[in-house]
Amino acid sequence: MPAPPRVLLLMATHTYRAGAFLEAATRLGLSLAVGSEEAHALTHLNPAGHLAVDFHDLEGATDRIVDFAAEYPLDAIVSTDDEGVVLASMASEALGLRHSPLVAVRTARDKYQTRRALAAAGLRTPEFRRFSIEDDPAKAAHQVGYPCVVKPLALAASRGVMRADNPDEFVAAFERLRAILQSPDLGGGQPVRSTQRQILAESFLPGFEVAVEGLLGQGDLTVLAIFDKPDPLDGPFFEETIYVTPSRHPAGVQDDILQTTRQAVAALGLTEGPIHAELRVNERGPWILEVAPRSIGGYCSRALRFGIDTGLEELILQQALGLALTSTLPATPASGVMMVPIPKAGILCEVQGIREAQQVSGIDEIRLTIPVGQPVVPLPEGSQYLGFIFARGEDPAAVEAALRLSHQRLEFIIEPPEGASSPQGEMVHG
Repeated sequence: MPAPPRVLLLMATHTYRAGAFLEAATRLGLSLAVGSEEAHALTHLNPAGHLAVDFHDLEGATDRIVDFAAEYPLDAIVSTDDEGVVLASMASEALGLRHSPLVAVRTARDKYQTRRALAAAGLRTPEFRRFSIEDDPAKAAHQVGYPCVVKPLALAASRGVMRADNPDEFVAAFERLRAILQSPDLGGGQPVRSTQRQILAESFLPGFEVAVEGLLGQGDLTVLAIFDKPDPLDGPFFEETIYVTPSRHPAGVQDDILQTTRQAVAALGLTEGPIHAELRVNERGPWILEVAPRSIGGYCSRALRFGIDTGLEELILQQALGLALTSTLPATPASGVMMVPIPKAGILCEVQGIREAQQVSGIDEIRLTIPVGQPVVPLPEGSQYLGFIFARGEDPAAVEAALRLSHQRLEFIIEPPEGASSPQGEMVHG
C-alpha cells in the first residue's frame, strides 16, 4: 500500500487554525507535519513530528524544510496564516511543489506593493503614499488628502488601521501606529522587517465592504463565497464584526466584485492556493483593499461548509495536492459568523449569558477564545476577538438576525487594567 500524501503545515504557534486542518487531514487520510516557531500542542499527533522554523529567517527555514523533506518527502506545503505564506512559497519552489510565485506572494503581503501592482494594471486604486516611521508626522500630514486611512503594510485583523479626517488626526494616528509597529509582540527581539518600519496612507473610500473567499489552481479562481459585511466600516477604527453569505447585493454588483477580484489576482501574479480578498464598493464600482494569499482568518472558516459536510481546510489541502475538490456547493442556504469585538481594555473577569445566546434559533456554535482572567486589548492596538458566533439558516437575513440576537445576550465583565482608577468591573452587553 502506498504511503499517504504528506503535507507540511506552516502555522504560527498562536493560530486558531490547527484543529481544523488536523481534522481535514484525518478525513483525507493524509500524513500531516507541523512547522512552527515552537513545539505545537498537536505535535504528538503528527507521525512525521515537528519542524521548528523561524519565520524571520526565510533562507534558513527553507534549508531546514528541504533537509526535513529529504527524510520525510513532502507532497505539499500549506501556510495557515500570514506569517508563513512567504516561507511556504520559498520552500515549495526549492522542492518543486505547486505554489504561487514568490514575487507575487511578497507583493500581496505588502499593502504598498499591492497598491503599486494594482495601479500599474489599471485597477481602481485610492491615492496612496508610503512613509517611514522615522518621518516627521507633522510634515507628512501635509502630503496627503483627507479623509485618509493610516495603516501598517503587513498586519492583519485591522490592527493599526485608523481613519484621519484632518492633519491633527493624521499626526495622532501616525504616532499611535508607530508605537504599535515597535511593540514587543511584533518581532520579539528578531530582526525588524522593513514592513514594520513603514506606514501607508491612502485616501478613504466610502461604500460598503465585502470579502471573497476562493481557491486558485494554475491561475484559475474557484469562488467559494462572497461575504457581505452588513455593519458599516467608516472608522475611526475598522473593526470587522459580521460576515454573512451568500451576498444579498444585486447579481450585477456581485459579477463586478468577482471580475475585479480576478483582475487583482492576475495583477499580483498569484496562481495557486487560497485567497481572501477584501473590497469596497461604491457608485464607481469595486475597489480592492487587499488580496491575502491565505484563507479567511481565525475561526471564521467554520462559517463555510460544503457538500454534505466538507470544511474549507479540506478543500485547501485537496487543492494543494492537486486532487479534485470534493464539493464547492454550500452545505446550507446561508451561513455567517460574528467576530465578537473587544469593547474596552482591561481584564476579562466573566462571561454571562452563554446558554441564552446558544439557544437563539439558527445559532450553530459559540466559541470564546480569550480565557477569563486574561487581558483584553481593543483595536487599533489589539488583534484578537473575544470569540466567534456561528449561525446557519434558510436566508442571509435570518442568519444576520440570529448573530445579532445571540451577541446581545452575551455579557462580558471587564475589569479596568491594573493601576486604573476605577476598582469596579464593568459589564459590557454584546
